[in-house]
Amino acid sequence: MIAVQEPITLLKPDPVVASKRSMISIDDLSLIFPSQDGDVHALANINLTIKSGDFVSFIGPSGCGKTTLLRVIADLEKATSGSLKVNGTDAEDARLNRLYGYVFQAPALMPWRNIHQNCALPMEISGQSPAQQNKQIDKYLKMVGLQNFHKKYPWQLSGGMQQRASIARALCLNPELLLMDEPFGALDEITRDHMNMELLRIWSETQKTVVFVTHSIDEAVLLSTHIVVMSPRPGRIIKVIESPLPRLKTLALRDQPAFHALASEIRAALANEHAID
Repeated sequence: MIAVQEPITLLKPDPVVASKRSMISIDDLSLIFPSQDGDVHALANINLTIKSGDFVSFIGPSGCGKTTLLRVIADLEKATSGSLKVNGTDAEDARLNRLYGYVFQAPALMPWRNIHQNCALPMEISGQSPAQQNKQIDKYLKMVGLQNFHKKYPWQLSGGMQQRASIARALCLNPELLLMDEPFGALDEITRDHMNMELLRIWSETQKTVVFVTHSIDEAVLLSTHIVVMSPRPGRIIKVIESPLPRLKTLALRDQPAFHALASEIRAALANEHAID
């Protein structure tokens, strides 16, 4: 956990970094899924810029297209129209050049591989030598606090530990961009709080750009530099809210008026679009 020396620092935003480049640029992007029952309009007219080093959360009601938009960025879905650039290249090239790591809702660890072997898999596929693999695995398992569990199998770890292993695996290729699809949604509240603090620490240490899908308003406020509020299907961006809070936070910040004010702003944006009652 990251300590804050004086309570007043909780309300001071970090200095603006003017030199940050665009990591993701999306222009007039729409996605329609054809089906026998009629086309499903999943995303409509998405325009969004995400700067390098930012932590951006997508939030909205179930079925609004949060995960679909994340999958388009990852080149796991193809847009019907519009354009998307990841670090200046198209999504397919970004995927082929391994510019991003993806953390799924479930850890998606192979049960017949131990944690070291699970982390090694993407590097094996990319053709890295065993020495390179071991160096990266040791680095990131230590970063997520699993350096003593590399020989354990997924079934021997708790849910939170499995997700930490999943995060380490995503980081092992040293991607510039980390895409996370509700990675802590299935965890209990205490474990989720711990994982949120761990993720903020890892983000601070690695300086990655993070795009994070969540249903939790409090989680979005706690983690993000920017919150992207989305409408019910077809998914549109209602509002992009830049957080006035510091980049690195503690759980104690949730008791501060500034935290509640930001959460209320998100709720109001959702309510204005009839996304919640």
